[in-house]
Amino acid sequence: MFGLRHLNSSFNFRSVLGPFRCHHGAATATAGGLPAHYTLNNGAKIPSVALGVWQAGKGEVGPAVKTALNAGYRHIDGAWIYRNEKEVGAALRESGVPRDQVWLTSKLWNSFHAPEDVEPALDESLAKLGTDYLDLYIIHWPLALKKDGTPYDKDLTENPYPTWQALERLVEKGKVKNIGVSNSKRVSDSLNVPVVKEIAAELGITPAQVIISWHVQRGTVVLPKSVTPCRVEENIHITKLPDELFEKLEKAATSHKPERGSNPSKSWGLDFDIFD
Repeated sequence: MFGLRHLNSSFNFRSVLGPFRCHHGAATATAGGLPAHYTLNNGAKIPSVALGVWQAGKGEVGPAVKTALNAGYRHIDGAWIYRNEKEVGAALRESGVPRDQVWLTSKLWNSFHAPEDVEPALDESLAKLGTDYLDLYIIHWPLALKKDGTPYDKDLTENPYPTWQALERLVEKGKVKNIGVSNSKRVSDSLNVPVVKEIAAELGITPAQVIISWHVQRGTVVLPKSVTPCRVEENIHITKLPDELFEKLEKAATSHKPERGSNPSKSWGLDFDIFD
């Protein structure tokens, strides 16, 4: 099936919330010469830029989703553990954008990796979102926790195939159209990397737009997140980078050892690194 979350860049997309003035630039996702979608091997077309709703709180996520849809986003990236799926679903319905025009992604939390728990976990997300299917359902982390949250389930962590088989059955039932796995490598303070700032100044766009454009240009689905309306709108205005500037970013991204910006192994009390 699909291992879609290969966001293996060296840049930190949480930095999209960093302090800078909103700037739409001259190009849109299509007019800028970059793909608005990628075609998967089953023919499905996944939008290349999504609104990420992690850490978007109550009263924030709904307006952010509506702003995003109004700005042209057609991909919302959420998860059960974000605790805001109900508000995301309400905003989608209130937006007036037909469900079949929006790609909805959610994620299976660590406590639900047991095969018998996968479908009930999905059903809870579907109910909160107010839909009968997801476009993409992802295993959130490569770690299976027991139902009480701790300790981890050693067998399912070392052999996630039973969890994957349960996801495949959801595809067969029509509750999920695509399945995948997640988590990535990145480095902090991406927006302050000198080469990023230089390219932004040269093109008259923001550092965030430079990074998002670079990701889409190299074939990666990007999940910038914000609840600030002008930044939500700004982040979908991307443009194809000239070859020489694209190569400068590629060189900068590979000039250092990759670091992982989010590794909860210690906070979960594990005696091993889940990414080793």
